Amino acid sequence: MSAFTQKVLRRETHSSRSPLAVFTAIIITIAAVYCLLEMLLAGLGQPTWLMDPISFGQWLAELPGNYPSLLLTAAGVLLALLGIIFLANGLLPGRRARHTIAHPRVAIVVEDEVIASALARSARMAAGVTREQVMVTVSAKHVYVNIRPTSGIRLSEPRIKAAVESELAAMDLYPAPTVTVKLADSGVIGV
Repeated sequence: MSAFTQKVLRRETHSSRSPLAVFTAIIITIAAVYCLLEMLLAGLGQPTWLMDPISFGQWLAELPGNYPSLLLTAAGVLLALLGIIFLANGLLPGRRARHTIAHPRVAIVVEDEVIASALARSARMAAGVTREQVMVTVSAKHVYVNIRPTSGIRLSEPRIKAAVESELAAMDLYPAPTVTVKLADSGVIGV
C-alpha cells in the first residue's frame, strides 16, 4: 500500500482537530480586536465601549482581593477543565467509528455499524434466533455480541463466538477487534 493510500485511510478513520482550533482562533481574534479597539478609543480620547484599558488593568491587578474565593475557585476549575479538554483534544487519537479492510489496490473504509450488522447476522444464524434477539456493538478494539436466547433453548456460546470470529477473519479488518459473546440470563418467550 502506498504512502498516499495510508494517508487517505488515516484521514478517513481519524477525526480532524481543526474545528476546535478554528473556534479557539476566532475567539482569540475577536478578543484581540476588541482590546485593540478599546486602546484605540482611549488613545483618541473617545468614550470606551465597555471598559478602558487602564481601569481593566487595575481591575485585573486587584482581582484576588475583590471577589469571594468561591467564585475565583469556580472560575479556576472552569479554566482548568477547559485546558484539559484542549489538551485531550490535542493528544488523544480522535478515532471515528470506522475500520479499514486490507486490499492491495484500493482503500476500503467500512463504518462500524455495517460491520456490526454483518456480525449480528452471523451470530443470529449460528444461534438460530431472530434479529431482535441479537445486539452487536463494534468499537476500535472490541466486538461485543449480546444474545437473548429463546426460553427453553440452550445456545452454544463457543459456537456463536467461532461463527462471529470466522466472519471477522473474512473481513480482514484493521485494527482487528477481539470478540466477546454474552448470553443473557433471561430468555425471550414466544419467538
